[in-house]
Formats: sequence, structure tokens, C-alpha cells
Amino acid sequence: MRPIIAPSVLAADFANLQSEVEMLNKSQADWLHIDIMDGRFVPNISFGFPVLEAIQRHAQKPLDVHLMIESPELYIEQFRKSGAENITVHYEACVHLHRIIEQIKATGAKAGVALNPHTSVALLEDVIADLDLVCVMSVNPGFGGQKFIENTYNRIEALKELILSRNSKALIEIDGGVNQKNAPLLLERGADVLVAGSFVFSAADPAQTIAALKSTLKD
Repeated sequence: MRPIIAPSVLAADFANLQSEVEMLNKSQADWLHIDIMDGRFVPNISFGFPVLEAIQRHAQKPLDVHLMIESPELYIEQFRKSGAENITVHYEACVHLHRIIEQIKATGAKAGVALNPHTSVALLEDVIADLDLVCVMSVNPGFGGQKFIENTYNRIEALKELILSRNSKALIEIDGGVNQKNAPLLLERGADVLVAGSFVFSAADPAQTIAALKSTLKD
């Protein structure tokens, strides 16, 4: 089967955001990955609700919203109203993780949890059956264009074992440093969703780059 491709809009040309979204609409991208940063949980600030709503007005594909923020429970309903179809929170930012997962699901969105590179996948053991998505960070969160962390491959394998052992339907998403070279290896280890930002938007032909990623076969 083909992987789900989710280009990260954080790497798009913000001066031409509508045309970038329209390009993604016409491409083989499956989701639009939207990174929300608050300058506290991560050392960077990205867009908020007005920009998300503007993207949603033009997007014809699901918005995969990744909350790199503190206290995400305060904003779940508003992100859903702003167009988020998948809402992913960070394990490290949630004191009451199960409660927040239930909060996301109550809005009708799909619930995901992201793990920083140092966070063990075993910590999801008690909630994995409730999740639709696990986002494995393959770089340190906060900035695009970082080098891929090689230990990600081992983390995918461990997560896949956990998912299968608990009969979970959670998809494994990889975020950071994804390119044409490592995509086949990521899929071979068990990844389902590939997030690519700089690799897509810095390409001479972003739509063709997306098509090349999409053509990577998953066992």
C-alpha cells in the first residue's frame, strides 16, 4: 500500500499561502500538516487560529494539526472549529493525557499523541488503544530543516510492536527530516504517515516530490 503523505505547511511560502495550499490540493498529498507553536513548549512561534482558518477555507484535504503548545486542553474545541480533522498533542505537555484524548474525540476529531525524540514509546502503553495516531518526532520539535535522528527507526519498531500487542488501530506518523532516501526505510519499519516540510517546499517541483514520496511502497 502507499503511505499517507502530509506536507508540512510550516515550510511553505507564507506570502503565497493560498497558492501553496492550492498546489497541495492538486498534488498527491493526503493531508496538510499544520504545526502550531507557542514559543513556550518549543522555542519558536508559528501561526494561530486566523491562519489555520484561512488555510481551511482553501484546503480540500484534511488538516492534520500538531499542537506543540503548553496546556493544549484549553484550545482543543477552537482548533476543531478552525478546521482541524486530526489533533495531535504532545505527551510531554499533558498532565492528564487520557482526559485530553477523550476531549479531542468528543469534538469529532481524530486523536493523536506526539513523542519527542527522548520520550519512550512504552509510555503510551495505557492509552495506545484509544489513539488514532502517534507522531514520532524524528527531529527536536520547533524548527524545520533539522537533521534526521537515526534512532527513529528503532522507535518505530518498538511502537509497532506496542500497537499490535494492544490491537490498536493507531497510525504511525514520522515528523522531521523525511526525504526520498529514508522514506523506504521508515515504511519498512512500520511507518504509515510521512510528514515532509523543507524537502517538499524547497524542491524545484513540490508536486512531483510529493508524488515520488507517495510512490514509495509500504509492505
